[in-house]
Formats: sequence, C-alpha cells, structure tokens
Amino acid sequence: MAKSQISLTVNGKKVEELVEPRTLLIHFLREQLNLTGPHIGCDTSHCGACTVDLDGKSVKSCTMFAVQANGADIRTIEGMANADGTLHALQEGFREMHGLQCGFCTPGMILRAYRLLQENSNPTEEEIRFGISGNLCRCTGYQNIVKAIQYAAAKLGGVPLQEAAE
Repeated sequence: MAKSQISLTVNGKKVEELVEPRTLLIHFLREQLNLTGPHIGCDTSHCGACTVDLDGKSVKSCTMFAVQANGADIRTIEGMANADGTLHALQEGFREMHGLQCGFCTPGMILRAYRLLQENSNPTEEEIRFGISGNLCRCTGYQNIVKAIQYAAAKLGGVPLQEAAE
C-alpha cells in the first residue's frame, strides 16, 4: 500500500512521517511516535481513553486517520507538563485530589479536562460532569475527578481553591 507523507506538530515539535492511509491517529501516535500516553480502550470511540487535543478540540484519536491530522497541532498527555518539567495544574489536581485509581482513563480524561478549562475557566460541577461525559472511568465514582478539575481551575485562575477543596 502506498504511504502518504504527513506533517504535523505534536506536543510543540514538528513531525514529518510516512503513514499508510488506513493508519488510525491513535496507532500513529503510539506506534510511530512512541507516545503511549493516549490509550486504546474500546475500539469503538465510547471510552475516551485515546482523547487528544487537536487544533483546539478534544478528539478521540481512534476515530480518525493519521492522514486526516495532516497540518494539525496535537497535544497528548506527554505534552501537558510545563517546560521546566513541573506538572500541569490538571496533572497536579489529579494527584492531589486522588482523581485516579488504575490510571487507564487518566490521560484522556486530563486532555478532555484541559479543553474544557480552555472553553470555560470556571465551570460548575454540573458543567464539569457534562464536559467529561464522553470519557469513561471504570474505577472511580467521578467525584475525585471533578474535584481534580476544580482544583486545576482554581490554580489556573478559575474557582477559588476553598470551593474546589470542599
């Protein structure tokens, strides 16, 4: 099968690769770029474990071909930490508020929460729950995930930390 040349930016770095037209974005990220943070969870686009930020939108990377991402700017969990290596407020929130158990959904959940906070820096609990509803967690009751997102919102200038801690 003939391969196609794609050029995109992944976690701030320019990438040029040859891909088969049938290669899903999740497989391209994991197998060709060795970015194994986005997970393959359900193969049906229901779980959200493969969520990445693509051109300012949350995208389930199992739902699109890598060639469709040509020219795109993509952020994965590997690109979330600050340049100095410190955790992003969302990563810190998930750690501090115990927003994860097994951690399988966490990369996709954090990327979805990242876009949610870009769109709404001060979301209510209801808005957070709706905003992450396309990402499934099989371990938690979501309560600490919501607290983790509130923690990050407060740290990033949204809701006050006291409200987030309650």
